[in-house]
Amino acid sequence: MFSDSFHTLINGSGIMNMSWQNLVMLVVAGILVFLAIVKQFEPLLLLPIAFGMMLSNLPLSNLIHMEFFNASEVDYGQVLHEGGILDILYLGVKLGLYPSLIFMGIGAMTDFGPLIARPSSLIMGAGAQFGISCAFLVALALGFTQQEAGSIGIIGGADGPTAIFLTKELAPHLLAPIAVAAYSYMALIPLIQPPIMKLLTTKKEREISMEQLRPVSKLEKIGFSILVTILCILLLPEVSSLIGMLMLGNLFRESGVVARLTDTAQNALINIVTIFLGLTVGSTAVGENFLRPQTLAIIALGLFAFMFSTVGGLLIGKVMCVLSGGKINPLIGSAGVSAVPMAARVSQVEGMKAKPGNYLLMHAMGPNVAGVIGSAVAAGTLLSLFG
Repeated sequence: MFSDSFHTLINGSGIMNMSWQNLVMLVVAGILVFLAIVKQFEPLLLLPIAFGMMLSNLPLSNLIHMEFFNASEVDYGQVLHEGGILDILYLGVKLGLYPSLIFMGIGAMTDFGPLIARPSSLIMGAGAQFGISCAFLVALALGFTQQEAGSIGIIGGADGPTAIFLTKELAPHLLAPIAVAAYSYMALIPLIQPPIMKLLTTKKEREISMEQLRPVSKLEKIGFSILVTILCILLLPEVSSLIGMLMLGNLFRESGVVARLTDTAQNALINIVTIFLGLTVGSTAVGENFLRPQTLAIIALGLFAFMFSTVGGLLIGKVMCVLSGGKINPLIGSAGVSAVPMAARVSQVEGMKAKPGNYLLMHAMGPNVAGVIGSAVAAGTLLSLFG
């Protein structure tokens, strides 16, 4: 009797149901945990993603059921009554709630002053969307549909919330690999960007020190939030939730009269949503569904898009360096990808390596925050064309 019970226990355990795909994904999760804790590559993103990946690849945990969401019509009643905790949290991704809330938090944390002080930063922010169009064309050539190619291309914007928002509308069946790729590459910016920056710039260019930006008034910042909201939503109503929440958060910050709301948006709210989003994004990487040729192609194309966005920003930075008579350090162009403030910090680090005391952070924040707007505009354009 004891022997039968023991065999029943073992046969019904996750150990006996472990597949090679699960094992591979557990190894990947372990690598991401190492990078988050030991290397400190954006642990706020990478750690919950890695842990969510680990949870979903432990057989019989029943925490998430991607089959609930891959159906043409999602039965939300089934999700609520039969789903695990990660299924319920994933509704925030499926319904597009998390990206908008993340954008509100980003807006509350973001100072658009550097962009207002140097409007030409918009050009670098636009140039850093170059990878989106490159990856879109390559994806089409590889046989992806226009909707799928647009969703893959947006990874090049280095903006996880925007990638989720667009993919949810254009290619929801690709949401898992695209979300994982977008957030993983955002977290790995300190690994991906520096080699490209050194390849495309000379040491003399990286040593360029930039003049202090002019002070920007409170009235200018408030007016900027309102003006961008009106113009962007009138031109691209498809991204009204992203732009609207981004600028609402920024208006909280710049108005100076709602300190409690600002503090909540930039701390408690965005931290809670980041935990939920990271866990659910990671949990979509279930081995049996994730380790497919199509998924690996998306991961590769995402890296391609990210790299060429960095290239586009740097090349625009080099052009502006020449046009300004050597007053603009082209390194800040790489910050035009919208990963705020990670990309700006990488520009600062590389500038300091070339010339100790070369502080580029505030200058890099101009293209960086321009990239946030740029990626949302790119998503709106793709949605209006192919949605």
